[in-house]
Amino acid sequence: MTKKKKNPEQDEAKENAKASAADKEKPESEAKTEETAAPEAKDAQGSAPEQSEAEKKLAELQDSYMRLAAEYDNYRKRTQREREQLFGSVKASTIEALLPVYDNLARAAAQETSDEAFKKGVEMTLQQFDASLAALGVTEIESAPGTPFDPERHNAVMHVDDETLGESVVAETFQKGFETGGRVIRHAVVKVAN
Repeated sequence: MTKKKKNPEQDEAKENAKASAADKEKPESEAKTEETAAPEAKDAQGSAPEQSEAEKKLAELQDSYMRLAAEYDNYRKRTQREREQLFGSVKASTIEALLPVYDNLARAAAQETSDEAFKKGVEMTLQQFDASLAALGVTEIESAPGTPFDPERHNAVMHVDDETLGESVVAETFQKGFETGGRVIRHAVVKVAN
């Protein structure tokens, strides 16, 4: 028997042939997977900028929404405040227009008359007027003799020296004053002592 010598070049050629045959035997799905893996990796890298761009857009829209909501809330509060101020202003000017009628009723009630039924009717009308003013939140400004003079609430038309009264106090009231909610509708017209 003769032994054949091994040729290293032939062995290498056989191994290469086996490897190429094994590559040909791979299923098509594996080959496609390898081919598609590379583009997906590229998409994953390419979608990162798109995703951050979308996140930026979302953040901008959320910021815009929050600003719009805050602006609407400020608008709602401002209009509510303006509505309340307008209501107070209209109420004050309406009551101010009715005060001369009140003054005339007060003068009529203060007059002496022989007709008691007439006098009682005028007094009842004046009481009803007072009740209506109170229901609207209108109060009379304190201006009785001895009350400290307040230039914010009183209108001094006369000055008198009177030792029985203190300094800068009301001596006499000529016309009643009224206020509502801290807002003066009409100043009390008074005479101030000392």
